[in-house]
Amino acid sequence: MFLRQLLARNRALTRLASVLAVCGFSFFVHGSAPEVSLMESRNFVAAREMVAGGSWLIPTMNQELRLAKPPLPTWAVAAVQTVVGPTENLAWLRLPAGIMATLLVLFFWGLVRELTADRAAEQEAPGRTAWLSALVLASSLLIMTTGREGQWDIFANSFLVGALWLLVRGWRSMGAGYASFAGAGLLLGLSILSKGPVALYAGLLPFVGCYASRLNEARASVRTHGRGALLAAVVALGVGCAWPLYILYHVQPAALAVAQTEVTAWRERHVQPPWYYWNFFVFSGIWVVAALASLAVPYARRRLLPFLPYALALGWLLASLVLLSLVPEKKERYMLPLLPPLALLATGMLRYWETAFAQQQATRTDRRVLRFWVGIFTLVCVAVPVAMLAAKLPGFGPATARFGAGVVLCGGLAVWAIRGAGQQLRPTVLVAGSLTLAALLITLLLPAYPLWEARRQEPGLRHFRDVRQLPSIAGRPWYSLQEMHVKQVWAAGRAVPLWHLPTDSLPLQRIPLAVFSDKRRLDELPARWQQQLQVDLVDSFYLGRERKDGLWYISLVKQR
Repeated sequence: MFLRQLLARNRALTRLASVLAVCGFSFFVHGSAPEVSLMESRNFVAAREMVAGGSWLIPTMNQELRLAKPPLPTWAVAAVQTVVGPTENLAWLRLPAGIMATLLVLFFWGLVRELTADRAAEQEAPGRTAWLSALVLASSLLIMTTGREGQWDIFANSFLVGALWLLVRGWRSMGAGYASFAGAGLLLGLSILSKGPVALYAGLLPFVGCYASRLNEARASVRTHGRGALLAAVVALGVGCAWPLYILYHVQPAALAVAQTEVTAWRERHVQPPWYYWNFFVFSGIWVVAALASLAVPYARRRLLPFLPYALALGWLLASLVLLSLVPEKKERYMLPLLPPLALLATGMLRYWETAFAQQQATRTDRRVLRFWVGIFTLVCVAVPVAMLAAKLPGFGPATARFGAGVVLCGGLAVWAIRGAGQQLRPTVLVAGSLTLAALLITLLLPAYPLWEARRQEPGLRHFRDVRQLPSIAGRPWYSLQEMHVKQVWAAGRAVPLWHLPTDSLPLQRIPLAVFSDKRRLDELPARWQQQLQVDLVDSFYLGRERKDGLWYISLVKQR
């Protein structure tokens, strides 16, 4: 008995270590490689102003109210800056997103353990389906890209999946399960504080609807835990509505205006056709073959039933897809709620393949699908060094160590996959090879991303970061005559508030001051002020990598 417990404990620790290792590669390695995105700029600027002395409860962005998004992800970034000090190191600023992505994977692991606890395959390999599903989710393409970006979506969906895990745990409990339901309510509330009700609409609603329907064999437990579900709802509303109510009380007109703008945006901005999300399976990345196979109901349903509740998982996925498709505003990252059920289905397919081939029960169709996956895998391995050659980026050419490592490692993986999976038909080899390939691509190629972004950079262009330390403007108050793009505000390293002319005369009390404008002459200044002020053109900077992206001017305004 003791030996069995020891082996089980070692297996659990090994599985946890493997999941954390995959999360480390997926979310943290080369964390500062991509340049800051638009959404990150908004988050980081708001966090910077919190740390600089602004309000944590009424956030600002460039000293203007920032109420369009709830503040929890911004609080997380501000907390990092409070600990490490004001920083522009993107790896530090993206650390909270990586941690939340890791929590998403761990929450999903727990959720799948609950959903598969009664499946027949759990008798022979307890916990293997849940463990493998965590590895699949952690290495899925959209999860990796979103977990590396310091914005709101990964927070909202991570807390949501954690809430689903605790809800299922509460519904499956023999007692009242109030602790699980209270925890689920807390996580739902934190999801609301991360991005409003978006994740609840696209994740909670379809899952609970399917779990309480005939798609779930254990749906009777939902009715017997009504009080627990009510407790979860009360806690969720109490936590999630605390900040909106605070904002509504203190800045009601601005809050209502922002709410109206956001509702309008759902209908008018980034509008895409209803079928925009129907390529969702591509965003599973290295697991696309297994994901597609699991969606072929005639092929997958009978095969996956011993490993997971297939109807529930498929219903969860399709219901989320339909709800997302009904909203006119669509973006790729909005597909994040589709990845957990898709990862669950793909994992069921992997579990079937490894069991069927190990027991020599695989059909001809199974062999063909597996060999097709081997072909795709080999093609990717060959394409990596070819892409390195074609890109012609410095440090990645044929005479570099990176290129040599890419050829050797990708070639070795291709040979390993062909021999182990293609000839001997061992799916576990292909699973391990796919995880290794994902880690290799991140480690080897992600440093090329900034070089690829800058490949069209015109030489000799000066940007905001190059001029912000000019002695003539350093330490002076800064103002902008036109609304400055938030990426430029982030590059400024400090706020550049908009000067509301001609009514706002307060900046005149802080002369001399630096003024930024997209015009060489500051003709916007009222004529009566111009007679008293001296305006000296100090410098200029370009907004992008090319001259056509625009040019802004810096002037020093002082008393005559």
